[in-house]
Amino acid sequence: MTRAPDLFSVKNRQKITWLLFLLPAVAMYLVFMAGPLFDSLRLSLYQGEGYNPTTFVGSQNYRDLFTNPLWREKFFNAFTNTCVFFAIHMLVQNTLGLLFANLLASEFRGRNFFRTVIFAPATLSVLVTGFLWTLILNPNWGAVNKTLIAMGLRELALPWLGRENLALPVISLTSVWQWVGMPTVMFLAGLMGISDELLEAARIDGASEWNIFWKIKFPLLKPVIGVVAILTFVDNFNAFDVIYAMAGAKGEPSYSADLLATLFYRTGIAGEHPVGIPNMGMGAAIATLTFVILMTGVLFWLYFSRKQATE
Repeated sequence: MTRAPDLFSVKNRQKITWLLFLLPAVAMYLVFMAGPLFDSLRLSLYQGEGYNPTTFVGSQNYRDLFTNPLWREKFFNAFTNTCVFFAIHMLVQNTLGLLFANLLASEFRGRNFFRTVIFAPATLSVLVTGFLWTLILNPNWGAVNKTLIAMGLRELALPWLGRENLALPVISLTSVWQWVGMPTVMFLAGLMGISDELLEAARIDGASEWNIFWKIKFPLLKPVIGVVAILTFVDNFNAFDVIYAMAGAKGEPSYSADLLATLFYRTGIAGEHPVGIPNMGMGAAIATLTFVILMTGVLFWLYFSRKQATE
């Protein structure tokens, strides 16, 4: 006779224990992540005023975003601005983070102090930081313009947040100032994991610090660079609070700093109607498309990471 499996064997008890440990995390994911995501997808198929649209329209909201001139202009303006916002962080923030990490990995007096200083802004509230920078950049009595005028550079004292061509880059750079400590810490951790013997051997062979960085440190940091890049991508395509604090819900002036998150907020939550009636169906469609963009980027990163790991 075939012996029945012992459900209470040591091996099975271990599996059951692991499942019990995972259940709370799975439950939280289903309730707070998967649930709202599927509900957003459901709402995007409806139209109607308020937070509970009842008229089923299928894919009409998505078609409007790409074919209706009004919605198409709003969506692609927000999408373009979000891409610019991401590009500035990717090029400026992460490049500075890599530079700072390389400097802070060296032995010099006070490096722990500078590590703290670079990371300190990341501990501040984004809304507080945005408000403070709005005061600093005020065109009439802000510290930036006052300093430029005192230096005899009055022609450079501009309304930094009041020009369409300046608002988004300036807000992006203030965000870079706050969050540059994050990639710095991650790159620094990667650099500290590189063998000192390997670097010392390169120096003995006559390699300059520049060659050591590009031919040894940079290749070994590629996995960390990939992680920093995808985290920057996800964070920037979800960015809302810094824009809201410095340019308002409309991304002023004239929607020049409008991002996908602020477009979603105005459409699906606050409402752009004169009396503030939200269009939850269209807002859900914008949120769903944003999620699709994020997932596409993450899947591309996973594909190239796995491909690089197998080479």
